[in-house]
Amino acid sequence: MPKLQRLPEEHVDFAYGIFLLQDSHRLIKALKRRYQPTIHGTRTWGSAFVLMDYLQDQPPAQRRRIMELGCGWGAVSVFCAHQFGAKVTAVDLDPAVFPFVDVMAEINSVSLTNKVSDFSRLSGPMLGEHQIIVGSDICFWDNLIKPLKLLIARAFNNGTKRIVITDPGRPPFYELCDQLSKIHSVSLQEWYAIEPERYVGEVVEIRPRAKSRRVKK
Repeated sequence: MPKLQRLPEEHVDFAYGIFLLQDSHRLIKALKRRYQPTIHGTRTWGSAFVLMDYLQDQPPAQRRRIMELGCGWGAVSVFCAHQFGAKVTAVDLDPAVFPFVDVMAEINSVSLTNKVSDFSRLSGPMLGEHQIIVGSDICFWDNLIKPLKLLIARAFNNGTKRIVITDPGRPPFYELCDQLSKIHSVSLQEWYAIEPERYVGEVVEIRPRAKSRRVKK
């Protein structure tokens, strides 16, 4: 029998070891009166839970530096900081999401570094400071394929070891995976989350392709 987790108040979810506020929670309502995220940062999407489930199954080592791209409300960032003791940088183009990120971090007693940036402005050295880069629902338009592909190349060239992205299964995401498979080591598979309810999506794990070594004759 799973452990019973009693929630502290109404309109709060408990998933993968962290508390998440629902749209109907009083704090979220208050934030929405002051801040209006515009680039889909309006809730915690299902792909975030798929990513949390995958990372729980394939966890990073403790206390790694992790960057979340397109963090939205920061659920995955909070999860990584809470579960793995990671030093997390939460990145999003929309500054209006960060008041929501801060509340999620506060209720889970973790600290995050917030950064406003698009994919093209994240430098190679900055990316390379993070051993792992993650993201969910970040390739939903065709015009995001090229900047993500270039970002991944910069990250690997500067020392990042692992990149994990989840998605419901949109055509731009599959196109990105296809293009990346020609350059890097890519593993794409269907995955599902079971908390706070069932979500099904795709997860791609990307790693630098091992360079072949010439044998001297």
